[in-house]
Amino acid sequence: MKTLSGKIGGRFSRRRFLSNASALSAASILGLPRTAAAEPAPEITRIRFVHNPFLCEAPQYLAEELLRLEGFSEVEYVEKEISIGATLLKTADLAIFGGPNLLPVIDTQPAVALAGLHAGCWELFASARVQTIGELKGKPVAIASIGSADHVFLSSILAYIGVDPRSEIQWVVSGRIADSMRLFVEGKVEAFLAFPVQPQYLRPQKIGRVILNTTVDRPWSNYFCCMIAGNRDFVAAHPVATKRALRAILKATDICAREPERVARFLVAKGYESRYEIALEVLKSLPYDRWRQTDPADTIRFYALRLYEVGMIKTTPEKLIAQGSDWRFLNELKKELKA
Repeated sequence: MKTLSGKIGGRFSRRRFLSNASALSAASILGLPRTAAAEPAPEITRIRFVHNPFLCEAPQYLAEELLRLEGFSEVEYVEKEISIGATLLKTADLAIFGGPNLLPVIDTQPAVALAGLHAGCWELFASARVQTIGELKGKPVAIASIGSADHVFLSSILAYIGVDPRSEIQWVVSGRIADSMRLFVEGKVEAFLAFPVQPQYLRPQKIGRVILNTTVDRPWSNYFCCMIAGNRDFVAAHPVATKRALRAILKATDICAREPERVARFLVAKGYESRYEIALEVLKSLPYDRWRQTDPADTIRFYALRLYEVGMIKTTPEKLIAQGSDWRFLNELKKELKA
C-alpha cells in the first residue's frame, strides 16, 4: 500500500500551516491576473479553511493567490481536529464538505451551505460476490467511522434503493478511509466507498469492481459531491469577506475545468500529489464546470430526503434548506463570473 502514502488523506507534519510559506505561488504557475473586483475591502484580512488535502478539492488550494488578490493577507488552512464540522465551528471560517456529509452538520450546528463545486469523486467498490448495491444487504461494508463522510454518503445511497443502513448492513469501522481500502483488499469486507486516489490505485491492480460511480451514474451524478459551507457567525459578520473568498474559489474551480494540465502541475509542485498523471486523471474526471448550471438546493433536498427517512437528520429537507443555506453570494457571482 506504499503507493498511497504521503499527504493525500494523511496528516501533515505541522498541525496547521500558512500557505504563504510556499516558495511557489499559484500566480507564477497559472499566470493569474493581478486585479480584484472593485467593491469594498473585506472586513478582515485573515481567512481560514478546513484543511482536507484531497485532489478533488484542488480549487481551495489553487485559490490561495486569488484570495490574496481579493484582499486577504493571511490565508490559513486549519487541519481538522475531530470532524470537519467541529473544526469549521471552532477554528475555521469556510470548509469544503461532501454534499451528504454537510447535512448532519447544518442540521445540528450553525453552519450554512454557500455553493456547490462539482459532482462525482466517490466510487463504490465491491468484491466479485456482489453485483449490485442491493446485494450489500446483510454483508460487511467498511467505513472510516459512524458519521464519517463515507458512512453518510453510502447510507444515503442505500436508503435510495430501499436498504436500511441502520439495520441491514454490517458496518465495519476501520478508523480511516485508507484503512477501509486495506480491509477491502484483504478480503475482510465486501465493499467500501473509494475516494481519490484510491480508485486510481485499485483499477490498474484489477482489485474489485465498481458497482457505482457517482461521477457518471444517475441520479447521483446530477448532484454535487463537494460543496462549500461557512461558519454562520462568520458569514453574518463578514459578508464582503465571504463573497470575496467564494469568488476566489469559484474562479479557481473554473481554472480546474479549463486547464487541468496546469492545475495538475500546480498540485504536484505544492506536494498534494507526487504523480502528475494521477493528479491529471482525477482533475479530468470531475465536472468542475457544474457550479453554474446545477442548483445546490437540489443536492441538499435529494440527500436530505434520504437521510431524513432513515433518521440520520432530524430536520425536513425544505426546512434544512431554509435554515442551512445562503445562496445570495453564489447568485451574485453567477451573474458576475459569466463564461
